Amino acid sequence: MRNHERKSWAIRVLAPAGMMLAAAGLAGCAAEGEGEGSVAASAAEACDKVCLEGIADEFRAAYLAHDPSLAPFAGAVRFTENNVAMPFPDGTWSTVTEEVGPALTLSDSELGAVAIFTAIRQREIPGFLAVRLKVEGGEITEVEQIISTARNLSGPPTPIGEVDEYVHEPIIDQVVPVDQRATREELAAHANGYFDTLQQNNGEIRGTCFLDDATRRENGLLFTDIKGGFESGRYLFNNRVRREVVLIDEERQVSLARGFIDHKGVLDEYTLTDGTPAKSIFQEPQSWAFLEMFKVNDGCISAVVANFYQAPYYTSSPWGGQVVDWSELDQN
Repeated sequence: MRNHERKSWAIRVLAPAGMMLAAAGLAGCAAEGEGEGSVAASAAEACDKVCLEGIADEFRAAYLAHDPSLAPFAGAVRFTENNVAMPFPDGTWSTVTEEVGPALTLSDSELGAVAIFTAIRQREIPGFLAVRLKVEGGEITEVEQIISTARNLSGPPTPIGEVDEYVHEPIIDQVVPVDQRATREELAAHANGYFDTLQQNNGEIRGTCFLDDATRRENGLLFTDIKGGFESGRYLFNNRVRREVVLIDEERQVSLARGFIDHKGVLDEYTLTDGTPAKSIFQEPQSWAFLEMFKVNDGCISAVVANFYQAPYYTSSPWGGQVVDWSELDQN
Protein backbone atom coordinates (compact mmCIF):
# COMPACT_ATOMS: atom_id res chain seq x y z
CA MET A 1 0.00 0.00 0.00
CA ARG A 2 1.19 3.50 -0.76
CA ASN A 3 1.26 6.12 1.95
CA HIS A 4 -1.12 8.98 1.23
CA GLU A 5 -1.38 12.26 2.99
CA ARG A 6 -4.48 12.19 5.16
CA LYS A 7 -7.01 14.67 3.78
CA SER A 8 -9.97 16.42 5.33
CA TRP A 9 -13.04 14.93 3.64
CA ALA A 10 -15.51 17.77 3.83
CA ILE A 11 -18.97 17.08 2.44
CA ARG A 12 -19.03 18.35 -1.12
CA VAL A 13 -21.37 17.76 -4.04
CA LEU A 14 -20.03 18.21 -7.55
CA ALA A 15 -21.80 19.16 -10.78
CA PRO A 16 -24.77 16.86 -11.55
CA ALA A 17 -26.26 15.42 -14.72
CA GLY A 18 -23.21 15.01 -16.88
CA MET A 19 -22.24 18.72 -16.96
CA MET A 20 -18.60 17.75 -16.61
CA LEU A 21 -18.67 15.04 -19.28
CA ALA A 22 -17.91 17.23 -22.28
CA ALA A 23 -15.03 18.97 -20.56
CA ALA A 24 -13.48 16.09 -18.64
CA GLY A 25 -15.36 13.06 -19.92
CA LEU A 26 -13.78 9.98 -21.34
CA ALA A 27 -10.53 11.50 -22.54
CA GLY A 28 -9.26 12.88 -19.23
CA CYS A 29 -8.03 16.37 -18.50
CA ALA A 30 -4.90 17.85 -20.02
CA ALA A 31 -2.43 19.52 -17.73
CA GLU A 32 -2.85 23.28 -17.48
CA GLY A 33 -1.61 24.97 -20.61
CA GLU A 34 -1.68 21.85 -22.83
CA GLY A 35 -3.67 21.68 -26.05
CA GLU A 36 -6.68 19.44 -26.54
CA GLY A 37 -4.74 17.11 -28.85
CA SER A 38 -2.53 15.96 -26.00
CA VAL A 39 -5.35 14.96 -23.65
CA ALA A 40 -5.31 11.20 -24.23
CA ALA A 41 -1.51 11.09 -24.38
CA SER A 42 -1.25 12.96 -21.08
CA ALA A 43 -3.65 10.52 -19.42
CA ALA A 44 -1.64 7.54 -20.65
CA GLU A 45 1.66 9.04 -19.48
CA ALA A 46 0.21 9.85 -16.08
CA CYS A 47 -0.93 6.31 -15.24
CA ASP A 48 -0.33 3.09 -17.19
CA LYS A 49 -1.94 -0.32 -16.64
CA VAL A 50 0.20 -1.18 -13.60
CA CYS A 51 -0.47 2.24 -12.07
CA LEU A 52 -4.24 2.12 -12.72
CA GLU A 53 -4.71 -1.42 -11.42
CA GLY A 54 -2.59 -0.64 -8.36
CA ILE A 55 -4.90 2.29 -7.64
CA ALA A 56 -7.86 -0.08 -8.03
CA ASP A 57 -6.39 -2.32 -5.32
CA GLU A 58 -5.94 0.70 -3.06
CA PHE A 59 -9.50 1.77 -3.75
CA ARG A 60 -10.79 -1.64 -2.65
CA ALA A 61 -8.77 -1.45 0.58
CA ALA A 62 -10.02 2.06 1.29
CA TYR A 63 -13.62 1.07 0.58
CA LEU A 64 -13.49 -1.91 2.92
CA ALA A 65 -11.83 0.14 5.67
CA HIS A 66 -14.26 3.07 5.21
CA ASP A 67 -11.13 5.22 4.94
CA PRO A 68 -10.47 7.32 1.79
CA SER A 69 -7.00 8.21 3.05
CA LEU A 70 -5.85 4.70 2.05
CA ALA A 71 -6.16 5.52 -1.67
CA PRO A 72 -5.10 8.50 -3.81
CA PHE A 73 -8.37 10.40 -4.01
CA ALA A 74 -8.41 13.93 -5.34
CA GLY A 75 -9.52 16.74 -3.07
CA ALA A 76 -12.90 16.82 -4.83
CA VAL A 77 -14.41 13.52 -5.96
CA ARG A 78 -17.51 13.16 -8.09
CA PHE A 79 -19.39 10.15 -6.67
CA THR A 80 -22.53 8.21 -7.55
CA GLU A 81 -23.99 4.97 -6.26
CA ASN A 82 -26.82 3.40 -8.25
CA ASN A 83 -26.98 6.60 -10.29
CA VAL A 84 -27.57 8.88 -7.31
CA ALA A 85 -25.06 11.71 -6.94
CA MET A 86 -24.02 12.11 -3.31
CA PRO A 87 -21.22 13.47 -1.16
CA PHE A 88 -18.11 11.31 -1.05
CA PRO A 89 -17.81 9.00 0.79
CA ASP A 90 -21.34 7.78 1.52
CA GLY A 91 -23.71 4.94 0.60
CA THR A 92 -22.14 1.50 0.97
CA TRP A 93 -18.83 3.15 1.89
CA SER A 94 -20.40 3.36 5.36
CA THR A 95 -21.90 -0.14 5.51
CA VAL A 96 -19.60 -2.59 3.70
CA THR A 97 -18.13 -5.14 6.13
CA GLU A 98 -16.48 -7.73 3.89
CA GLU A 99 -15.12 -8.11 0.39
CA VAL A 100 -15.84 -11.72 -0.49
CA GLY A 101 -14.27 -11.36 -3.95
CA PRO A 102 -12.61 -12.39 -6.09
CA ALA A 103 -12.13 -9.02 -7.72
CA LEU A 104 -11.89 -8.62 -11.48
CA THR A 105 -10.01 -5.48 -12.50
CA LEU A 106 -10.00 -3.88 -15.97
CA SER A 107 -8.10 -0.80 -17.11
CA ASP A 108 -7.88 1.67 -19.97
CA SER A 109 -4.74 3.81 -19.85
CA GLU A 110 -5.89 5.87 -22.84
CA LEU A 111 -8.92 7.12 -20.94
CA GLY A 112 -7.49 6.89 -17.41
CA ALA A 113 -10.34 4.50 -16.52
CA VAL A 114 -10.53 1.48 -14.22
CA ALA A 115 -13.34 -1.00 -13.56
CA ILE A 116 -13.82 -3.49 -10.74
CA PHE A 117 -16.33 -6.34 -10.36
CA THR A 118 -16.41 -8.03 -6.96
CA ALA A 119 -18.68 -9.54 -4.29
CA ILE A 120 -19.27 -7.92 -0.89
CA ARG A 121 -21.30 -8.11 2.29
CA GLN A 122 -22.95 -5.39 4.31
CA ARG A 123 -23.21 -7.28 7.59
CA GLU A 124 -25.89 -9.88 6.70
CA ILE A 125 -26.65 -8.50 3.23
CA PRO A 126 -24.69 -10.07 0.36
CA GLY A 127 -24.29 -8.18 -2.87
CA PHE A 128 -22.30 -7.63 -6.03
CA LEU A 129 -20.36 -4.42 -6.63
CA ALA A 130 -19.27 -2.91 -9.94
CA VAL A 131 -17.13 0.22 -9.96
CA ARG A 132 -15.81 2.61 -12.59
CA LEU A 133 -13.01 4.97 -11.57
CA LYS A 134 -11.56 7.96 -13.39
CA VAL A 135 -7.89 8.62 -12.63
CA GLU A 136 -6.27 11.95 -13.49
CA GLY A 137 -2.73 12.89 -12.53
CA GLY A 138 -2.48 9.77 -10.38
CA GLU A 139 -5.59 10.69 -8.35
CA ILE A 140 -9.14 9.30 -8.38
CA THR A 141 -11.52 12.04 -9.47
CA GLU A 142 -14.66 10.01 -10.29
CA VAL A 143 -16.28 7.01 -8.61
CA GLU A 144 -19.31 5.34 -10.18
CA GLN A 145 -20.70 2.36 -8.22
CA ILE A 146 -23.46 -0.10 -8.99
CA ILE A 147 -24.50 -2.32 -6.08
CA SER A 148 -26.80 -5.29 -6.70
CA THR A 149 -28.63 -6.94 -3.80
CA ALA A 150 -31.70 -9.16 -3.54
CA ARG A 151 -33.71 -6.15 -2.35
CA ASN A 152 -32.96 -3.92 -5.33
CA LEU A 153 -33.55 -6.79 -7.77
CA SER A 154 -36.93 -7.71 -6.30
CA GLY A 155 -39.34 -6.13 -8.76
CA PRO A 156 -39.95 -8.31 -10.63
CA PRO A 157 -38.00 -10.99 -8.72
CA THR A 158 -34.72 -11.58 -10.56
CA PRO A 159 -32.15 -14.33 -9.95
CA ILE A 160 -29.05 -13.34 -8.02
CA GLY A 161 -25.98 -15.46 -7.33
CA GLU A 162 -24.45 -16.58 -4.05
CA VAL A 163 -21.50 -14.39 -3.05
CA ASP A 164 -19.61 -17.37 -1.59
CA GLU A 165 -19.76 -19.07 -5.00
CA TYR A 166 -18.72 -16.00 -6.98
CA VAL A 167 -15.96 -16.55 -9.56
CA HIS A 168 -14.85 -15.00 -12.84
CA GLU A 169 -14.30 -17.07 -15.94
CA PRO A 170 -10.50 -17.32 -16.39
CA ILE A 171 -10.69 -16.27 -20.04
CA ILE A 172 -11.70 -12.72 -19.04
CA ASP A 173 -8.40 -11.87 -17.35
CA GLN A 174 -6.24 -13.43 -20.05
CA VAL A 175 -4.14 -11.07 -22.15
CA VAL A 176 -4.79 -11.54 -25.87
CA PRO A 177 -1.73 -11.59 -28.18
CA VAL A 178 -1.29 -8.34 -30.09
CA ASP A 179 -1.78 -9.96 -33.50
CA GLN A 180 -5.14 -11.38 -32.39
CA ARG A 181 -6.62 -8.17 -30.98
CA ALA A 182 -9.58 -6.23 -32.28
CA THR A 183 -9.35 -2.44 -32.41
CA ARG A 184 -10.93 -0.20 -29.79
CA GLU A 185 -13.67 0.67 -32.26
CA GLU A 186 -14.37 -3.01 -32.96
CA LEU A 187 -14.57 -3.84 -29.26
CA ALA A 188 -17.06 -1.01 -28.72
CA ALA A 189 -19.05 -2.24 -31.74
CA HIS A 190 -19.40 -5.69 -30.14
CA ALA A 191 -20.84 -4.10 -26.99
CA ASN A 192 -23.29 -2.05 -29.02
CA GLY A 193 -24.14 -5.09 -31.15
CA TYR A 194 -24.99 -6.99 -27.97
CA PHE A 195 -27.32 -4.23 -26.83
CA ASP A 196 -28.87 -3.91 -30.30
CA THR A 197 -29.59 -7.64 -30.13
CA LEU A 198 -31.00 -7.33 -26.61
CA GLN A 199 -33.46 -4.51 -27.38
CA GLN A 200 -36.62 -5.58 -29.24
CA ASN A 201 -35.14 -9.08 -29.33
CA ASN A 202 -36.78 -11.05 -32.13
CA GLY A 203 -34.22 -13.83 -32.65
CA GLU A 204 -31.85 -11.81 -34.86
CA ILE A 205 -28.22 -11.41 -33.79
CA ARG A 206 -27.27 -7.82 -34.65
CA GLY A 207 -23.77 -6.43 -34.98
CA THR A 208 -21.91 -9.07 -32.97
CA CYS A 209 -21.48 -12.85 -32.60
CA PHE A 210 -20.99 -15.33 -29.77
CA LEU A 211 -18.61 -18.22 -29.24
CA ASP A 212 -20.45 -21.51 -28.69
CA ASP A 213 -19.28 -21.69 -25.07
CA ALA A 214 -19.81 -17.99 -24.28
CA THR A 215 -21.03 -17.28 -20.74
CA ARG A 216 -22.87 -14.47 -19.00
CA ARG A 217 -22.54 -13.82 -15.26
CA GLU A 218 -25.43 -11.62 -14.17
CA ASN A 219 -25.44 -10.33 -10.59
CA GLY A 220 -23.14 -13.23 -9.75
CA LEU A 221 -25.32 -15.90 -11.39
CA LEU A 222 -23.91 -17.89 -14.32
CA PHE A 223 -25.86 -18.31 -17.58
CA THR A 224 -24.79 -20.32 -20.62
CA ASP A 225 -26.05 -20.55 -24.21
CA ILE A 226 -26.20 -16.79 -24.67
CA LYS A 227 -26.68 -17.11 -28.42
CA GLY A 228 -29.56 -19.57 -27.99
CA GLY A 229 -31.34 -17.23 -25.61
CA PHE A 230 -31.17 -14.38 -28.10
CA GLU A 231 -32.18 -16.56 -31.04
CA SER A 232 -35.28 -17.69 -29.13
CA GLY A 233 -36.63 -14.10 -28.97
CA ARG A 234 -37.05 -14.54 -25.21
CA TYR A 235 -36.17 -10.90 -24.48
CA LEU A 236 -38.78 -9.27 -26.70
CA PHE A 237 -39.97 -7.31 -23.64
CA ASN A 238 -36.80 -5.15 -23.74
CA ASN A 239 -38.03 -2.02 -25.52
CA ARG A 240 -34.69 -0.21 -25.67
CA VAL A 241 -31.19 -0.23 -24.24
CA ARG A 242 -29.70 3.20 -23.60
CA ARG A 243 -25.96 2.76 -23.33
CA GLU A 244 -22.49 4.29 -23.45
CA VAL A 245 -19.14 2.50 -23.75
CA VAL A 246 -16.89 3.96 -21.04
CA LEU A 247 -13.76 1.75 -20.99
CA ILE A 248 -11.76 -0.35 -23.44
CA ASP A 249 -9.16 -2.76 -22.03
CA GLU A 250 -7.14 -3.46 -25.16
CA GLU A 251 -4.82 -6.07 -23.63
CA ARG A 252 -7.68 -8.16 -22.25
CA GLN A 253 -9.95 -7.28 -25.21
CA VAL A 254 -12.80 -6.14 -22.98
CA SER A 255 -15.23 -3.25 -23.30
CA LEU A 256 -17.31 -1.81 -20.45
CA ALA A 257 -20.61 0.03 -20.80
CA ARG A 258 -23.06 1.76 -18.52
CA GLY A 259 -26.72 2.10 -19.34
CA PHE A 260 -30.37 1.23 -18.85
CA ILE A 261 -32.67 -1.50 -20.18
CA ASP A 262 -36.16 -0.01 -20.46
CA HIS A 263 -39.38 -2.04 -20.24
CA LYS A 264 -42.52 -0.13 -21.14
CA GLY A 265 -44.71 -2.89 -19.65
CA VAL A 266 -47.05 -2.90 -22.67
CA LEU A 267 -46.09 -6.35 -24.00
CA ASP A 268 -48.03 -9.13 -22.26
CA GLU A 269 -48.23 -12.43 -24.13
CA TYR A 270 -45.94 -13.21 -27.06
CA THR A 271 -44.48 -16.15 -28.97
CA LEU A 272 -40.88 -17.36 -29.08
CA THR A 273 -39.26 -18.03 -32.43
CA ASP A 274 -39.96 -21.78 -32.08
CA GLY A 275 -43.66 -21.13 -31.50
CA THR A 276 -43.61 -21.52 -27.71
CA PRO A 277 -46.04 -19.16 -25.93
CA ALA A 278 -44.45 -16.74 -23.45
CA LYS A 279 -45.60 -14.04 -21.05
CA SER A 280 -43.64 -10.93 -20.10
CA ILE A 281 -42.66 -10.57 -16.46
CA PHE A 282 -42.71 -6.79 -16.90
CA GLN A 283 -46.31 -5.70 -16.37
CA GLU A 284 -45.54 -2.06 -15.56
CA PRO A 285 -42.91 0.46 -16.70
CA GLN A 286 -39.51 -0.44 -15.25
CA SER A 287 -35.79 -0.13 -16.04
CA TRP A 288 -32.64 -2.03 -15.15
CA ALA A 289 -29.53 0.14 -14.66
CA PHE A 290 -26.18 -1.57 -15.28
CA LEU A 291 -22.44 -1.67 -15.62
CA GLU A 292 -21.62 -4.51 -18.04
CA MET A 293 -18.44 -5.85 -19.65
CA PHE A 294 -17.82 -7.90 -22.80
CA LYS A 295 -14.79 -10.09 -23.53
CA VAL A 296 -13.98 -10.72 -27.20
CA ASN A 297 -11.96 -13.68 -28.50
CA ASP A 298 -11.53 -14.75 -32.12
CA GLY A 299 -13.84 -11.97 -33.31
CA CYS A 300 -16.83 -12.92 -31.12
CA ILE A 301 -18.06 -12.35 -27.56
CA SER A 302 -16.75 -15.04 -25.21
CA ALA A 303 -17.88 -13.76 -21.79
CA VAL A 304 -20.20 -11.15 -20.29
CA VAL A 305 -20.31 -9.87 -16.70
CA ALA A 306 -23.14 -7.57 -15.61
CA ASN A 307 -24.25 -5.92 -12.39
CA PHE A 308 -27.60 -4.18 -12.39
CA TYR A 309 -30.41 -2.99 -10.15
CA GLN A 310 -34.04 -1.95 -10.57
CA ALA A 311 -34.42 1.74 -11.35
CA PRO A 312 -37.52 3.89 -11.85
CA TYR A 313 -38.65 3.73 -15.46
CA TYR A 314 -36.56 5.85 -17.81
CA THR A 315 -34.12 6.97 -15.14
CA SER A 316 -31.27 9.03 -16.56
CA SER A 317 -27.67 8.78 -15.42
CA PRO A 318 -25.93 11.67 -13.66
CA TRP A 319 -23.01 10.86 -15.98
CA GLY A 320 -25.08 11.41 -19.13
CA GLY A 321 -24.34 9.87 -22.50
CA GLN A 322 -26.94 7.10 -22.77
CA VAL A 323 -27.98 7.63 -26.38
CA VAL A 324 -30.68 5.79 -28.30
CA ASP A 325 -31.94 6.33 -31.85
CA TRP A 326 -35.66 6.73 -31.25
CA SER A 327 -36.44 6.77 -34.95
CA GLU A 328 -35.47 3.11 -35.26
CA LEU A 329 -37.44 1.80 -32.27
CA ASP A 330 -41.01 0.62 -31.98
CA GLN A 331 -42.51 2.54 -29.08
CA ASN A 332 -45.32 0.06 -28.46
